Amino acid sequence: MTGGKTIVIIGGSFAGIGTAHGILKAAPGSRVVLINPSDKFYFNIAAPRLLVHPDALDIDAVLLPIAEKFAKYDKGAFELVVGLATSIDEHAKAVQVSLSDSQTTRTISYDYLVIASGSTTAGTVSEVPIPFKETGTNDLKERIQKAQRMIAKAQSILIAGAGPVGVETAGELADGDGKGGGKRKISLVSRTPHVLPMLKEGAGIAAEKALSKAGVELLLSTSVESARFNKSSNKWIITLADGHTREVDLYISAAGTLPNSSFVPKQYLSSDGWVKVDETMHAVTDSHTPSTSIYALGDITIHPARLSFKAAGQVPIVVANLKADIDGLAGKKKEYRPSSTIMMAVPIGKNGGVGQLGSFLMWSFFVWFMKGRDYFVSKAPSFVSG
Repeated sequence: MTGGKTIVIIGGSFAGIGTAHGILKAAPGSRVVLINPSDKFYFNIAAPRLLVHPDALDIDAVLLPIAEKFAKYDKGAFELVVGLATSIDEHAKAVQVSLSDSQTTRTISYDYLVIASGSTTAGTVSEVPIPFKETGTNDLKERIQKAQRMIAKAQSILIAGAGPVGVETAGELADGDGKGGGKRKISLVSRTPHVLPMLKEGAGIAAEKALSKAGVELLLSTSVESARFNKSSNKWIITLADGHTREVDLYISAAGTLPNSSFVPKQYLSSDGWVKVDETMHAVTDSHTPSTSIYALGDITIHPARLSFKAAGQVPIVVANLKADIDGLAGKKKEYRPSSTIMMAVPIGKNGGVGQLGSFLMWSFFVWFMKGRDYFVSKAPSFVSG
């Protein structure tokens, strides 16, 4: 039998939205409070094309209202709180929230807490932000549009980080759009000898060939040591690990991910800021003691494969275990077993790309057909609607 418990979820991206819908369906009578800095769900899978080619994608198809997608549930079953979680008091079982559209704070009590605050990138939170992820504010649309204008104006762009986002962005920039396109100087910096180091070497080499053919300068086996914006010249001064410097119109950092975990009690964090979890997705302390009321899933956890489809695999585990808690069946918990199977498609421009499924490399046409046509934007509403 399901009781009227309150489940507070911090984070309204893939993991948080999926968990909210899941628990509302699995445990009728429960109340879900979703805390998110924006009232929109950002389908950031499409960020490389959205940021570079504003005319190719409708921004309102990528920024989807959250609250209206939960209107189908009973009145009072769901509440969206637009704000930033600032602290967790696990003894009082309460979350402190700084509300986005006012100078006030709010304390929200919970029976169970789900941390799904995700990660960000250095470029998203830089002094000249390029929002590949949520910005922690409720003006996401304006920030995206500002970044679009900066990218359109720049004639020389250096991208640090040759993972999927960096490679996709370089490909989009090099793909002529009538606004400079191939005439621009695009450089991609990779710390590793080949781009896309998480894939088989053949995929990286194929990506390098496609990028080089499109006119992208590849700077391999090096890294950006410093990046400084000169306000007087409106130029970025980039220093590379080999000591060489570059002056460019725009610097985009797509290297690495940073945890959104400043509000999480330290005993639940790894040395680099990710939330530690056990097999049941309970948050665990330094002494490996699981919290009885706090779960975590998605990018924010110590599981290193921070991809949306990995979060989708964790949602059913957390939902089932929350329902077991609510129903007093805590001894019957499901366990998450991460898969080592690689599934990744990386479009390079609008006509092809590279990818890997298991041990097999994808054909360029298949990458275009699967993802490159619209970056899954046509499927975005299904991620929010539950």
